Amino acid sequence: MEHTYKVTGMSCNGCRTKVESALNGIDGVSAEVTLEPPQARIKMDKHIPTEKLQQALSAVGDYTINMSVHQLNDKNHQHAEHNHGSAISHIHGTPASKPASGNSGGKYYCPMHCEGDKTYDKPGNCPVCGMDLVQQPSVKKAAKYTCPMHPEIIRDEPGSCPICGMDLVPMEADAEEEDKTYTSLLRKFKVATIFTVPIFIISMSEMIPNNPLFEVMHLKYWNWVQFALSIPVVFYATWMFFERAWRSLITWKLNMFTLIGIGAGVAWLFSVLALLFPGIFPDQFKTHMGTVYVYFEAATVILTLVLLGQVLEARAHGKTNSAIKELLKLAPNNATKIVGEKEMLVNIDDIQKGDLLRVKPGEKVPVDGSIKVGEVTIDESMISGEPIPVDKRPGDKVSSGTINGNKTFTMLAEKVGSETLLSQIIEMVNSASRSKAPIQKLADKISGYFVPIVVLIAIITFIVWAIYGPEPAYVYAFVNAIAVLIIACPCALGLATPMSVMVGVGKGAKSGVLIKNAESLEKMNAIDVVVIDKTGTVTEGKPSVEKVISVKPELSENAILQKIISLNSSSEHPLAQATLRYGEEKKLSVQPVSNFEAVTGKGVIGMLEGKKLALGNRKLMEQVEADVSSELHEQVKAEQKQGKTVSYLAVENAAVGFVVISDKIKESSKDAIRKLQEEGLKVMMFTGDNEDTARAVSKTLNLDGYKAQMLPENKLEEIKRLQSEGKKVAMAGDGINDAPALSQADIGIAMGTGTDVAIESAAITLVKGDLNGIAKARLLSHKVMRNIKENLFFALGYNVLGIPIAAGILYPFFGLLLSPMIAALAMSFSSVSVILNSLRLRSAKLNEIKS
Repeated sequence: MEHTYKVTGMSCNGCRTKVESALNGIDGVSAEVTLEPPQARIKMDKHIPTEKLQQALSAVGDYTINMSVHQLNDKNHQHAEHNHGSAISHIHGTPASKPASGNSGGKYYCPMHCEGDKTYDKPGNCPVCGMDLVQQPSVKKAAKYTCPMHPEIIRDEPGSCPICGMDLVPMEADAEEEDKTYTSLLRKFKVATIFTVPIFIISMSEMIPNNPLFEVMHLKYWNWVQFALSIPVVFYATWMFFERAWRSLITWKLNMFTLIGIGAGVAWLFSVLALLFPGIFPDQFKTHMGTVYVYFEAATVILTLVLLGQVLEARAHGKTNSAIKELLKLAPNNATKIVGEKEMLVNIDDIQKGDLLRVKPGEKVPVDGSIKVGEVTIDESMISGEPIPVDKRPGDKVSSGTINGNKTFTMLAEKVGSETLLSQIIEMVNSASRSKAPIQKLADKISGYFVPIVVLIAIITFIVWAIYGPEPAYVYAFVNAIAVLIIACPCALGLATPMSVMVGVGKGAKSGVLIKNAESLEKMNAIDVVVIDKTGTVTEGKPSVEKVISVKPELSENAILQKIISLNSSSEHPLAQATLRYGEEKKLSVQPVSNFEAVTGKGVIGMLEGKKLALGNRKLMEQVEADVSSELHEQVKAEQKQGKTVSYLAVENAAVGFVVISDKIKESSKDAIRKLQEEGLKVMMFTGDNEDTARAVSKTLNLDGYKAQMLPENKLEEIKRLQSEGKKVAMAGDGINDAPALSQADIGIAMGTGTDVAIESAAITLVKGDLNGIAKARLLSHKVMRNIKENLFFALGYNVLGIPIAAGILYPFFGLLLSPMIAALAMSFSSVSVILNSLRLRSAKLNEIKS
């Protein structure tokens, strides 16, 4: 068997060689690795789990291997076919993309995405960076836990991440379930505060003249009190920070906890040594009372402030998932099931496919299905983003979580549980929230260099102060070195990208724009060409009557239409159904027709009120010997040149009028295309339809170009050609024939009204099937990318400015030094800034294009 995998982390041919060698070192594997594209084509005698491949790469460097998108799509499609259902319900969707990592069943993930899309079964700490694993909302509860920093860690029980030590967090939670990670951190923060405040007071009292505490007992004993009070802070409330720091050192994946652990740990251990062995310290380390300077207050206050930052982050992660939790709340708990002639209230989990359900006024639709009895109005705004209720009649599809109007209806359950549209939207949003945007690589690279540089600066700071500083020089050196370590802590750097992505993806879901991964969100901002399909994308995708024309003064258009629908009432042809729908809109009745006959490839004939009627093309008119005037023929020919379908109507031996049927252009298409063009994008149309139709649609919509009679392979090649010219191409389509082009494009955008295969091949799905969604996705991408850049500034700004101040650069000029406690406060403030800035996206307006 042969599979293609995506490999990330390679930057040169040396990396390629190293990866290829590592993979070929696995028994039964023959691998070829390329840099462009960064992928590995692997032949294997038997299936080898992705985890085993990843282990081989992790042993030789910071490389990640995942199954390619195309193969994942193939698997998803096969899975969808096996279950006889689509993932986006009646919107003809697809199963949400799963993490490509081996442990794809996990529902906890690392918000820093240290190892890509890996998830964990249990809550705890990320094995790489130590961050608390974040729980992703889900429709059902599951006893699985993961690390917010390392999504690949999945556990069945709560605990800590084996890589970074962070608390594992539940992967799935009920909408009402309290965030246990947040609760646990809050409890630890309260404990830390209770014990840290007295330490701080004792330490700061030394600045008070005639310190009243010294009248109670000597400073030496107060130091022992500080030591005792610090133990619960260090070994209970904040011990996880030291575990994470240790893991970061042994795995050499340096992160913010490396600096916290070194800085606070050195301060605390120094203080303990000062208590136990004061005689080993020189006099310059001692106070005027003969005791050695201790820094219990610095260590505990720093750790408590960092813990405060973790509490705020845990709280913020809950807020970023608010869009999903709101969707979770949409699903009702119970439904009314019809059994025979009785009705019974059942739990939503007990509904099976094929069950008949009754939905009463004001109730939520329990599952996906179709209406059997009743004509109703459904509020679908929570899923489509469209505020106007939609009229539904028997046969129409309804989605779980949407709200019934003021009439009762009976429905047939077709998709239940995880198959419903609501469930799939939640899974898709979860998957996207956990994915890593390419810009995150910049933050990861910065962190990789930043931490060792900071440690080096701290060492240099200590040496310079020890040699040139005032007495006690070593005390100054020690305090300033710790201040450098603390203020440089890049905790906010890891949050900068994932926080924005999580909020942005949730915002998109609420607006009817489903984004499969963060990379798509980032790429959308760089698109300069949008290619659109015609049928089902620009147009409604179904035939509709455009107009009815009469050429006989004695026959009105309604009279012509009534004859047409009467004749078509016995036909099952799609064009006939279009005329019947039009007749219903005009509230015309169908009259009985006798001697009905369908003439293949030509039309239909029959008798109405004793007169022979014929409805069809020119060949049928010739067959029934109906007279077609030259004026009528020219009118029909003009319509046909615009790519429309025209059927003549003949009464007895004379053509009296015609009906024009076309695939109507969506009302929103023209406005959406104009918005995209105002953004500076070129909008082109590729269609399999004929030249006349394509030209007419292109002219109506004022497109920048079009190509007609395109086969799937033609669309694919044309996309490749545009890309070879350096264009970044987004392709929007809805049909199976669009799937290859959707996969090839830089961004594939599927109409939610399209086919399963199209949506599987796309990175973005527009729930409503409206081109305005592309404009929304583009604007959302712009806002998220700007937000990420702002976050990176907030994350690094305080650190870069603070490091030289912490090192003491202002002391020779102004006598100013930065206390380690103030440094910890500034470090935490950078995290708060990133969180608050990211949450601003929740109120972003997506209805207007930026100026």
